[in-house]
Amino acid sequence: MAKPTPVASAEEAAALRRRLRRLVAAVAAGSADAEAFDEAAEALGKLREAELGPRKAVGSGGVNKGGAEAAAVPEQFLCPISSEIMRDPVVLASGQTYDRRFIQEWLSAGNRTCPQTQQVLSNTILIPNHLVRSMISQWCTDNGVTLPPVENQEEDLVTNNERKTFSKIFERIASSSNLSEQREAIKDLRLLTKCNSSLRAAIGEKPDSISQMISTVSNPELENNAEVLEDMVTAILNLSIHESNKKIIGDDPLAIPFLIRALQSGTMETRSNAAAAIFSLSALNSNKAKIGELGAMRPLVDLLELGSMIAKKDAASAIFNLCMLHENKSRATKSGVIDVTLKAIADDSLVDESLAILALLSGDHETVEEIGETGGVASMLRVIKEDQCKRNKENAAAVLFAVCMYDRTKLREVAEDENLNGSLAWLAQNGTSRARRKATGILDKMKRAAHHTHYSC
Repeated sequence: MAKPTPVASAEEAAALRRRLRRLVAAVAAGSADAEAFDEAAEALGKLREAELGPRKAVGSGGVNKGGAEAAAVPEQFLCPISSEIMRDPVVLASGQTYDRRFIQEWLSAGNRTCPQTQQVLSNTILIPNHLVRSMISQWCTDNGVTLPPVENQEEDLVTNNERKTFSKIFERIASSSNLSEQREAIKDLRLLTKCNSSLRAAIGEKPDSISQMISTVSNPELENNAEVLEDMVTAILNLSIHESNKKIIGDDPLAIPFLIRALQSGTMETRSNAAAAIFSLSALNSNKAKIGELGAMRPLVDLLELGSMIAKKDAASAIFNLCMLHENKSRATKSGVIDVTLKAIADDSLVDESLAILALLSGDHETVEEIGETGGVASMLRVIKEDQCKRNKENAAAVLFAVCMYDRTKLREVAEDENLNGSLAWLAQNGTSRARRKATGILDKMKRAAHHTHYSC
């Protein structure tokens, strides 16, 4: 097979990459105009073309194996922004995966859309894509490639000016006797931490700043101000985006209780941002445990039921993340999450999120029992029959499988529906691999039950 011809030399590709980095830096600094955005798009296109040849260095989205022909890098392993192999793949709210350092630069510039889909983002939280990272790691192992270690792109970015800015803001918040000045300082903190990753990193040098800020807001004249509460919660959300801040905020004795209070009593935007902050913090297992123990589940379930659509999505994300810790599954069930999610599915509202939560909870006996007792079987069967989303069918099948394993009496209801519609047989042939396994498992159990009944007569 003839080798493809590179469309650019190594030097030209490197120059394109440097050009793109300068443009991204200009965007992040807020000094870019419309022409700069167009130039960045052009540079990205040329860089992608330059990377199509056989020479693909490891840091540039490919491998170079001692002069031998380079292995072709699967396209899904390349960051859409940089065209380089992703070292730290993360998922954006749009569902697209990027390398953390490049998408963080995009978000830090104040952009609130997905670079690929142009979808407006409901939040700017970045979730590690462990599956893609594992696939990249396996591919590198198979091809004898060693990627450079992941660099903490946000560390060591704090300048003296930013340290001074950070200190001045907190001095205004904690020390000022002027309530108006304190309110303005809190608002400034919210705005600055929204798009300045370096300022977010600065809190690592003064971890007690969070407690000082929350203690200041305990002043009744500030505490009862809805705007101040919203600014405070949003500032904590912004700060939590920085990876090392998740532990700092989680370890602060006042932070999580403050967010839980905001979940219960703030404006809808405040409650939504509090849920988003809890979701961000729950990336750490140690924080998952604290958040669950301190009673966040009930107000999150209330928000899932009664919040605005954005707030419901933030609450659903937080509940799902928290329930990845086994102890929180029982807390979610006791807080009424089964009724709320089944009602959402019946109303065709937040179906994806509700099914994902139920599937995650279906490993818990107490939860499965309640699903069966509250009409969950009929709801799951309807999803399998009518929903067009393969992932939703898969999650519904997983829930139904768990119910049938725990409660044999529900098999009759499932068998009656299957005799009429054949939905599980269809899913066993056409669903995702997991859906096929679950559907086949249910059908096998139905056959054994029918066989047992026949010989018992």
